[in-house]
Amino acid sequence: MGRYIVRRLIAAIPVLIGLSILLFAYIRILPGDPCVAILGQHRTPEACAALRVNLGLDLPLWQQYISYLFKTLSGDLGASVVNSQPFLAEFLTRFPGTIELTFGALLFSIGVGIPLGRLAARKVGGWADGLITGVSLFGVSIPVFVLGLALVVIFGVILGWLPTQGRIDARARFDATSGILLIDTLLVGRFDLFVDVVRHLILPSIALGSIPLAIITRITRASVIEVANEDYVRTARSKGLKEKTVDNRHVMRNAWLPVTTVVGLQIGGLLGGAVLTETVFVWNGVGRWVVDAIENHDYPIVQSTILVFAVIFLIVNLIVDVGYALLNPKIRYQ
Repeated sequence: MGRYIVRRLIAAIPVLIGLSILLFAYIRILPGDPCVAILGQHRTPEACAALRVNLGLDLPLWQQYISYLFKTLSGDLGASVVNSQPFLAEFLTRFPGTIELTFGALLFSIGVGIPLGRLAARKVGGWADGLITGVSLFGVSIPVFVLGLALVVIFGVILGWLPTQGRIDARARFDATSGILLIDTLLVGRFDLFVDVVRHLILPSIALGSIPLAIITRITRASVIEVANEDYVRTARSKGLKEKTVDNRHVMRNAWLPVTTVVGLQIGGLLGGAVLTETVFVWNGVGRWVVDAIENHDYPIVQSTILVFAVIFLIVNLIVDVGYALLNPKIRYQ
């Protein structure tokens, strides 16, 4: 297992280098000019030329990439060209908000998706199966920003049940340590603020978790149906074991493998979907920060953020693969 992990880490190096090349080229062919975003309406040709020299944008693209690559390998992820703030400091400030939103969406999609998938598998061909399958198709097809805006209008504007912007009441005052407000509010003993954070988290989590919820539901249904028709399951039932025992010990234990894979892959999708969700709900996280950086042509911020997300995605995939062996000891990586 250790050798397999090392091989996977080594194989990730060319993937990250290839991704950095694509990112570097794609961002620079987008229309627009960083000079416009930084200097605004008071820009002059001379000021723009001086700014390009200062930022190294006057160099050929290949020289810019080589410089960017060596800085990244040395641990220097750059700084914003708009306000000169170091990337890492700003990222660590905003990333807890994205983690909190991703956790809420993942909890929603797993907590609802797996029970729905199991229910649909038990009622194959019935009205419950048809309803759940139809809802899952709807969840996969509707864009995150459309669902987010619909939730804002229905539950925030019309009904007024839940807040639609931010992570917490703007009037709240307390000492935040980790940046994850669900934890920080409990650490300072402010249960009232904890409830407020949960209320702010509900709508964004539903919007972001809708697509993973639909996918997890469908994969759980298919996996449970497949395992339930295996010979060893029928043998267990013929021995007179209780249905609950058969379900927990024989069906779900073997059905977890594809579900685990899908859950791991959805984490990367949640990080990507957070860009739209944070924009709709004015969520102070990395996603909204990247949107602002794209609008301002802040190259270092966009490049470094996507690269960090790619590393997180590769690590999650590696953890999922290792989890295969923990869930099923018969699996061995050669």
